[in-house]
Amino acid sequence: MPPRADTADRSRWSRYRDLVLYKTYAELRTESERTYVGFLWWIVEPVLSMFVYYLVFQVIMQRRTEDYVAFLFVGLVPWRWLATSVTHGASSILSERSLMQQVYLSKLVFPTVSLLTDTFKFLVVFVLVLAFVVISGFGVGPQYLALPLVLVVQLFLITGLTTLAAAVTPFLPDIRIVLSNLIRLWFFLSGVFWDVKSFSAEMQHYLRLNPMTVVIESYRDILLYDSWPAVGKLLMIGALGLLGCAAATVVVRRFDFVYPKLQF
Repeated sequence: MPPRADTADRSRWSRYRDLVLYKTYAELRTESERTYVGFLWWIVEPVLSMFVYYLVFQVIMQRRTEDYVAFLFVGLVPWRWLATSVTHGASSILSERSLMQQVYLSKLVFPTVSLLTDTFKFLVVFVLVLAFVVISGFGVGPQYLALPLVLVVQLFLITGLTTLAAAVTPFLPDIRIVLSNLIRLWFFLSGVFWDVKSFSAEMQHYLRLNPMTVVIESYRDILLYDSWPAVGKLLMIGALGLLGCAAATVVVRRFDFVYPKLQF
């Protein structure tokens, strides 16, 4: 008697789940073995970046933001999660041509592995951020209940962008250069270095059209200012992220059998 369709589907998705988890573990292990300090580099690298930006903006440019180290750290770490995920994920399908030609796999596996790898590294560093904030004397209050919402909203946003970048890059490999520069521009427009509230009301409106400005502000509201984030705006960004995930999934599935045939 042939297996039922729903049983076959569960078995297939179970295999994909196991494959994604194994490849994510393998990626993390391989990356940690490339350097002498191993996984500690996941922590050291953002700390070094924070030190460089602190030196430039606080010491040299004399920015007068209070508690600037905490301010910068809370903004920089979530930004790095987005930037590294999208940059790495853009090449995730492109770099797996040989595997795609040997065995059939849903091409969604590749950006998912890349995203999980960078998300795990982010969570490790984010725990350090939370510890630093508490040790620095910032209070832990009921607003922390909104923190999972901010994390999920950013995850939706990153997933949509990463999957869409992965879907398009095999057709236009040079887009990675354009993407790198766009992300760098986005970085300086997202409020990592400055407080949005220091600008005029009109300028604040335009700056908050940038979803990462709202996300970074939300982290700071919760961790530094003992206040609740703008939940309505976060829900809108989450919906936008989900729409991006759906659109990217459609694109990847549409070209599922095309990717292995492309001349990268």
